[in-house]
Amino acid sequence: MPDPFADQPDWAPRPPRPLALVPAVTEPQLHGRRVLIGLPGTGWRGELRSDDKIVQNSRTYVPVLPEQEWYRAEAEQVEVFAPLVPIDRVWVERPDETQTAPTRDDVLSRLVSLDAPTTRFPTPAVDAGPLTGRRLVQMKDGQERRDLRAVTELHTGTDGDIVIRAMPEVDWYRWIWTGRPPESVEIPVHLVWAE
Repeated sequence: MPDPFADQPDWAPRPPRPLALVPAVTEPQLHGRRVLIGLPGTGWRGELRSDDKIVQNSRTYVPVLPEQEWYRAEAEQVEVFAPLVPIDRVWVERPDETQTAPTRDDVLSRLVSLDAPTTRFPTPAVDAGPLTGRRLVQMKDGQERRDLRAVTELHTGTDGDIVIRAMPEVDWYRWIWTGRPPESVEIPVHLVWAE
């Protein structure tokens, strides 16, 4: 079993892998993947999920849905309308341990190229600012648990530790379409990063 504290200062667990954004054309399987759509030089839109590629009139498209609609379709097995986006305008999130976070935090080091969406580096929850509704990654026993959403800000838990309450993302969205709040769990803040 991997040691989550190996080579880490102050016995902190390893951070989750950053999310590189790769062209959808390079990914063989797209069903359920988190994606961004957009055009170089124009901008990017996220919080989307994709379905498998479709070829029409010799052009390849990707059905893309807002995450809420994708989760509803999957959980309740209902059909929903998915706009078809040309595959060259779709980028897929993929964890990538080869990426390294910028070491400086000034504005010049944060400038990016507009040719493609940039890699996203998880931020420790204690440094991430407001958290309610944000995607989270929990590190437990050296493993990443993604697809979580924060339902509170940082607070003192029942045992006196600083924690955040979170729930699986499908339950976060189910809360919207059913109106019934699902159960959430407390996660110690030192094990949580915001995406």
